[in-house]
Amino acid sequence: MGGLSMGKLWLIAYRDLGRNKRRSSLTLVAVALGMGLLIVMSGLIKGAVDGSVENAIRLQTGHLQVRAASYDEEAVSLEWKDLLANPEGLAAQIRAMAGVRLATPVLWANGMLTAGDESIGAQVFGIDPLSEVYAPIREALVVGAFLAPDDRSGLLMGQRLAKSLGLSVGDRISLVVSTADQQPDEALFTIRGLYSTGVASYDETRVFLPLTKAQAFTQTKGHASAIVVLLDRQDDADATAAALRASGQQTQELRTLTWRDLNQVLLQAMDASAVFLDMMNLVVLAVVAIVIANTLLMAVFERAREMGILAALGMKGRQILSMFLLEAGTLGLAGIVLGLVLGGLGIVYLATVGLPIGEAAAAGEASNMITYGNVLYARFSLPDTVSLSIAGLAITLLGALYPAWFAARLEPIEALRAL
Repeated sequence: MGGLSMGKLWLIAYRDLGRNKRRSSLTLVAVALGMGLLIVMSGLIKGAVDGSVENAIRLQTGHLQVRAASYDEEAVSLEWKDLLANPEGLAAQIRAMAGVRLATPVLWANGMLTAGDESIGAQVFGIDPLSEVYAPIREALVVGAFLAPDDRSGLLMGQRLAKSLGLSVGDRISLVVSTADQQPDEALFTIRGLYSTGVASYDETRVFLPLTKAQAFTQTKGHASAIVVLLDRQDDADATAAALRASGQQTQELRTLTWRDLNQVLLQAMDASAVFLDMMNLVVLAVVAIVIANTLLMAVFERAREMGILAALGMKGRQILSMFLLEAGTLGLAGIVLGLVLGGLGIVYLATVGLPIGEAAAAGEASNMITYGNVLYARFSLPDTVSLSIAGLAITLLGALYPAWFAARLEPIEALRAL
């Protein structure tokens, strides 16, 4: 017995697992379900986070923004000193840089929409309707037509916003904005089209005007709030921002912000979701460890007499300990493999069909910077899957450590007296 190889110990362990097929099968299912649940939840959270980042970049912030250094984002300042004086020229310079796909000026203003007795605050975006930066809005158009650059009396709004005001395409609506000299101005606009991006926090708050009309309406005289930049590669944001900051072509003091700078709330939410996911993983893995420990502890008590015989025949305590750990490892590995299959199927389904969360839930974010849609889609992450599999096996072996140690510590005489 003293010379038993690891292979022979594993054969004994494998045979012992078949003694109580029902208990072994239930333990296997418990491990598989736990692992599958962790993989699906990890995929859902990754999908929600990645999707929110992508929505924020494509709908709002871009990969980079160039602003005047004095621009006050909280106040949505329209003072000339806080705006870009030559936005078209600056955008052309940026478009000429390597790695830059698109760059376009935008003018932001706060406004008040009034239809009948209903009034609601809105964010006004003055945009270049021909720029591909706004292709996602054009593609999200559900009724009506997109804006034309020379449209002097039309606007575009979210379908949800129009519904809350009881409006549709062709209706006229009053828009009040604060001008560059901080005086209110009002004008009537015709709704040209309604869009629905699926992001409630976006569709309920934004209206679009052609840039030239927005500049004339707010009396900003050809100025813009920022240049929104899209890159060929998101990972190049820091390098491109550094190149812009170091550019000698800039004629005024500017500030260049990356998508990370512009999405601080979202990044903090990502960190919080990672902490939540780690806590959930620990809870599920702890339950799996308890199930494994309970299974092996029952096996120890049932086979106490057998352990005594093996010890009397010369099997050493460390070999008995190894045998029980091999049982746990076999159960754990089989459960993890089955869990990977179940979790993979769940990820495929949720990546294709998605998990509807409803408009009410999607609209309940604490900030407009968290851009979840009405449907969450899961995404597979190989690093997360590998780390979960390793953690699952480690926790399984850890849970088996006490029963294995207990079996190895049994005295042969006491074990032989067991019933």
